[in-house]
Amino acid sequence: MRFRNSSSEYGGIPQALHWLTVALVVLAWALGTFDDALPKGAARATGLFVHISAGVAILAVLVVRLLWRLADPPPPPEPTVLGVWLDWAGRLAHYALYALLIAAPIAGIVLQFARGDGLPLFGLSEIPSPWIADRAFARSVKEVHEVLANGLVILAGFHAVAALVHHWILRDRTLVRMLPGSKR
Repeated sequence: MRFRNSSSEYGGIPQALHWLTVALVVLAWALGTFDDALPKGAARATGLFVHISAGVAILAVLVVRLLWRLADPPPPPEPTVLGVWLDWAGRLAHYALYALLIAAPIAGIVLQFARGDGLPLFGLSEIPSPWIADRAFARSVKEVHEVLANGLVILAGFHAVAALVHHWILRDRTLVRMLPGSKR
């Protein structure tokens, strides 16, 4: 397996970072959305800890992804019958995904601080809140965080559907290039 991108394929590192991001987003979103289903007490506190850790990990993985992308540019888009319009739409969607991958976790960090709570760093350390608790501000930030997170998941869903459209309707290699271990 090649780790770096080629002129026509994604390498193992970009693939791993992509799918790790997918897993972390699904985990963080599910725990954030269904946290009320967890019993109060230790289970809910653990769910919140894992949710926050996944959000911090999303930011960390995103930094690595962006640095890797600068050092190892992705292959050009697959040519399609829709041409430049589809390339432009795909590029715009990717920029929006990156923006939401940054904005949603940062809003979550601000929410944690607005509650007056520290930001746990995977149980190894904690960044104390720079502010005193402000419930009204925390409620507002929570709404923003939820909208950004839901927007991220919706856009990621469209991204997945677009990959399937590329594969099944346009019959190009867009999806296959991002699947680990696929026959090339």
